[in-house]
Amino acid sequence: MDLTLASGGGSASVGGTGGSSTRPVQEKPLQHWLRALQWSQSLEQDEAATLLSIVERQAAGRRDALALVDERAQLTYGEVVARATVYADWALSEDLGHGSVVCLIMPNCVDYVAIWLGLTHIGCVVALINTNLVGAGLAHCVQAARCSHVIVDDAWYGRVSEALDAHSVAADLWTHDGSLHLRRARGHDRHGTRHEEQHRPAGISAADAALLIFTSGTTGLPKAAYVTHGRILEWSGWFAGMMDAQPEDRLYDCLPMYHSVGGVVAVGAMLVAGASLVIRRQFSASRFWSDVTENDCTIFQYIGELCRYLLHTGDEDRPRPHRLRLCCGNGLRREVWTEFQARFKIPRILEYYAATEGNVSLYNCEGKPGAIGRIPPFLAHRFPVAIIRLDETTGLPVRDADGRCIACDADETGEAIGRIDQSSRHAARRFDGYTDAAASGRKRLHDVFASGDIWFRTGDLMRRDRLGYFYFVDRLGFSFRWKGENVSAVEVAAAIMKCEGVVDAVAYGVAVPGAEGRAGMAAVVGNERLSLQVLKTHIAAELPAFARPLFIRLCRSIPQTGTFKLKTEDFAREGLAPPAVPDSLWFNDPASESMLPCDSDCLSKIASGAIRL
Repeated sequence: MDLTLASGGGSASVGGTGGSSTRPVQEKPLQHWLRALQWSQSLEQDEAATLLSIVERQAAGRRDALALVDERAQLTYGEVVARATVYADWALSEDLGHGSVVCLIMPNCVDYVAIWLGLTHIGCVVALINTNLVGAGLAHCVQAARCSHVIVDDAWYGRVSEALDAHSVAADLWTHDGSLHLRRARGHDRHGTRHEEQHRPAGISAADAALLIFTSGTTGLPKAAYVTHGRILEWSGWFAGMMDAQPEDRLYDCLPMYHSVGGVVAVGAMLVAGASLVIRRQFSASRFWSDVTENDCTIFQYIGELCRYLLHTGDEDRPRPHRLRLCCGNGLRREVWTEFQARFKIPRILEYYAATEGNVSLYNCEGKPGAIGRIPPFLAHRFPVAIIRLDETTGLPVRDADGRCIACDADETGEAIGRIDQSSRHAARRFDGYTDAAASGRKRLHDVFASGDIWFRTGDLMRRDRLGYFYFVDRLGFSFRWKGENVSAVEVAAAIMKCEGVVDAVAYGVAVPGAEGRAGMAAVVGNERLSLQVLKTHIAAELPAFARPLFIRLCRSIPQTGTFKLKTEDFAREGLAPPAVPDSLWFNDPASESMLPCDSDCLSKIASGAIRL
């Protein structure tokens, strides 16, 4: 099977302010769709394929070609296979195999990729844990994964071990010190049999789980979503086609690898194409352009907030000549899109919408600023997506006299849903659910447009215009998006409630001028023991940085519903302009590490960018 597909059409020089490549600058959207279909179909031919088996095929013909690069190491395709095999051998020596779950808690690096490639190749399921989690949230994710082993970066062992011990989570801990070796830090000795010749047990299929990726959803603690081998390969092929990935490409990936975009889509799309992935631990606006140019990158995987950060860099951070031909990602607002593309001379932006566990995928091949995608008529059968009306009070779907859901009219906002087909050979049409069966059930909507049909609830509000373009509106329910992360308001409020002196608390997202998404805000009722500084310290210990409320509203009381549930709607509507009542507003300033009165002067500085969030 030839996995290197040639691009069609005429060629021209591309690249921002310098460099060249024989790649078509303008292609008809149809070409992107057809190429993606060709790629995904080529990878669906082998029902027993894993991503590592595809990498092995690349290595057979291009063993010395560069595959993965980070700040400390670089691996060719041959070296990726060899290193992944070392980790597979380790797992087999621990009696791990088909269905065994291993948690991975490490920063972005070449070994992060090699570990999950090797372990999934022998049938293990690798749970990718958010490296920002602490305490109860971290322990919950490890427990939800039902893992036997945890691989953790050596520097983070103390934090992880303390969290697991505090919540009585039993698992063998192995530390990774940046070399090839794993060292047992805690657990029981096992005496397994090494399998020198066979690195993948028989019977692995496209429908088998390969990864667990955590998603916040709309309520509660993070949920572990199953990601199958078939879904990994479908993502890889689809994005390789959409991006026209070729061996000379180098993709810049500074997104967290515990998420599907930075850890699976970027990885898979480059590796199946024989291209290179440049991995960075985190995003740096000041170093971005020098890093991109020095590594000769041609593609940048973004979330919208990163593009906004780059627009606010100073003159000293202006880009040197670059060869970026494409920026691919999601969450890019119309006004940021236009300015970003013009200022930095980006030839093409590919915006898309997808969810780790979901079956709704949209691609904006036309490059229409602000839209998240459009489904061509000839693929409507493969991407059955609808937007349905919701009851504004209950948030539940509105049904007609026959008990069927009602599709929204053009430009009417509703919830996006996708039809589930568990018998489909296309992995992305199925819904494989979470480790929590009840949570999986809540995502399924039955008897939507016909008796017996089942649709996936995205939890996202969208609208579709008369030309068929989809636009993201907001998250449904009690979550909000900040710094590229979905934040559970329920989880934030629960963490705050554990602080001494807090009587009641609700959390929600508020719009901040000039910022992408919604910043966290908490309305808190306290007693005489409540200290703002203690609350700040408590929040930092209990929540990852992206979930910590930036604004605290001290209240005398929080309204309740008739069933004694705390109400947040009025608070969310008032946002950063609460009425002049006994309430007081405070800014949880990350820079000064103190609580500042959030008066008009403070809000003006935030809006102008003088105070950075």
